[in-house]
Amino acid sequence: MSTLKTENLKQYLTPFHIVVGIILLLGGFVTILRFTKGLGAVTNLTDNYPWGLWISFDLLCGVALAAGGYTTSAACYVFGLKRFHSAVRPAILTAFLGYALVVFALHYDVGRPWRLPYPFFVQSGPTSVLFEVGLCVFLYLITLFIEWVPAALEWLGIRKPRDIIVKATLALTIFGVVLSTMHQSSLGALFLIAPSKMHPLWYSSFIPLFFFVSSIAAGLSMVIFESTLSHHYLHDKMDETYLKEHDGVTYGFAKGAAMVLVLYFFIKVVGVALDNSWSYLLTGYGAWFLVELLGFVALPAFLYAIAVREKNLTLIRWTAVLTVLGIVLNRFNVSLVAFNWHLPPEMRYFPRWHEFVISIFVVTIGILVFRFIASRMPIFYEHPDFREHEPVELEEHELKPHPQTWGH
Repeated sequence: MSTLKTENLKQYLTPFHIVVGIILLLGGFVTILRFTKGLGAVTNLTDNYPWGLWISFDLLCGVALAAGGYTTSAACYVFGLKRFHSAVRPAILTAFLGYALVVFALHYDVGRPWRLPYPFFVQSGPTSVLFEVGLCVFLYLITLFIEWVPAALEWLGIRKPRDIIVKATLALTIFGVVLSTMHQSSLGALFLIAPSKMHPLWYSSFIPLFFFVSSIAAGLSMVIFESTLSHHYLHDKMDETYLKEHDGVTYGFAKGAAMVLVLYFFIKVVGVALDNSWSYLLTGYGAWFLVELLGFVALPAFLYAIAVREKNLTLIRWTAVLTVLGIVLNRFNVSLVAFNWHLPPEMRYFPRWHEFVISIFVVTIGILVFRFIASRMPIFYEHPDFREHEPVELEEHELKPHPQTWGH
């Protein structure tokens, strides 16, 4: 009996569970501190920096990296690229959890979180960009939930409501794309009110367009990144259709990401040209701007193109990581590095350790919930009682993985 208990204990005392346990304990401690002592006890926010790490990472980065939901759905259902069908449910789940965690994280950042619904139901502010962002995120989160529900209903064996939602897939997808187009760009538009606070290299009247286009690259790359991790850790949950289409999806998304990144690079250069900000490139901020533009936009575009041409899955997957890091870097540059750039160093903002803990805490919760759902519900496979999709016949070169594949 004692031997059995020891084996069960060893099963749960893995390095992963230990690290997750520590993160959850620290996150719980900081959460209690935040909601009993206030923002001042856990953040370095000031009047100059009312938005810190939680907005930069949890909101701006979270929304951008959750864009895989609308990009994948649009590719499959709007543009008719059915070969991406197997990637839809994982992308929808990732997007749904991403947006849910954005709203969850906002409760930490807002001084009175219980008043988050106030602008929608009590006193609307339709002339505010922030109101439009909040409304679109609110509606899109509901849309993503409805798109995810069929997987839960299949798991529960409930057919009629599931069939109704599936029939509305195209309408839900179009509605989601419209909402995503609006709030992804409006997140950039929030910074249009601060021309005197942002560095000229990052401030532009085209910043809404920058945010929208970069979100597409982020979404495509995040789908590749998520599928890589899932392929490694949840391989036993995937059916033959998903495994057969996986490489083709990866190549297709890499090709799309390469084209979007090239477009993003050129409109960024056009933005600098139209604002005549060339002289700033010779400064320290200019060097950092070039690191972002060349190292995390131009380089991933080139690597994606090479990887697709050579059918190199390993390179595609590492390039996806580089692209995701580049989007995170851009959002941090816009909201923190280039913001209040004229202030002396002693007045600049740097997060307290509590802020890092909460951000890691939120991401950890997302990983745990994703693993829980994907391990039980038909996310990477089609439920045998609800099978509708026939495997797409892919070309021979798409079915043969490169000898150097990540996670195999």
